[in-house]
Amino acid sequence: MTYVLLNHDITTRENVKIDMEDRGYNFGDGIYEVIPVYNTKTMAMEEHLNRFEESALKLEIQLPYDKETLKQLLEELKTKNNITNGIIYVQMTRGVSPRAHLYERNAVGLITGFSREMPFPVEQKQTGIRAYVTEDIRWLRCDIKTINLLGNTMVKRKATDHTCQEGIMHRNGTMTEGSSSNLFIVKDKLIYTHPVTNLILNGITRQIVLKLAKENGYKVVEEAFTLQQLSNADEAFITSTTQEVTPVTKVVGDIETDIPVGSITKALQQLFAEHVKNKTK
Repeated sequence: MTYVLLNHDITTRENVKIDMEDRGYNFGDGIYEVIPVYNTKTMAMEEHLNRFEESALKLEIQLPYDKETLKQLLEELKTKNNITNGIIYVQMTRGVSPRAHLYERNAVGLITGFSREMPFPVEQKQTGIRAYVTEDIRWLRCDIKTINLLGNTMVKRKATDHTCQEGIMHRNGTMTEGSSSNLFIVKDKLIYTHPVTNLILNGITRQIVLKLAKENGYKVVEEAFTLQQLSNADEAFITSTTQEVTPVTKVVGDIETDIPVGSITKALQQLFAEHVKNKTK
């Protein structure tokens, strides 16, 4: 990660200084996106940047330039860092102002970003992961992809402490999503996932997988499901930019159960792999 993005400029990391009164530093007042890179090509850049704009609008932060300029800068950042397979990370804070809870509406944001090589999961997609089920302790605007992720990181820490690769959350027994992923189950050949509300982030990979499922004749039910339904699921999997489509084969925590890697999960993995290939060839 030699080169980074600072507003309009691609520069070296040592040249970047962030003011101690940046609202991202003081309040977690900002947004972010993670864009995948496959075989030197970005995937779903447009969808990620559309959500970036939507998050900015919800938090009343103004982008310092238009989406097309940001797209060009992120592509340049990827190229200068010679990324073959990995991620581009971009965030925007509300910028610098004297520390006070009250924010100014439509302040021009401060954009930073980096890109790095990162392997996508191979073994986990075949064998599945352990997931720790716990109460969803986050705020009620999970639809905004904010950098204020303390609740998520606490859940991830707890999951790791229980030798799990992901934490999956529920609100009073109703499943929401993972600490850094969306959650799906399969029961009687129906695919269930939480609907798009303020209680989950509408993941880009989630959207792609749902589209692929529907196009290929799978029945999708976007409605909340319970701890008990998870316990009795025929299959379970998570989706995210960095984890793609990964089966959940062991659940511990508030419930405990074993779940096999099923045929629908495998089929969706294959469909997603073909989608990536087609979009990045």
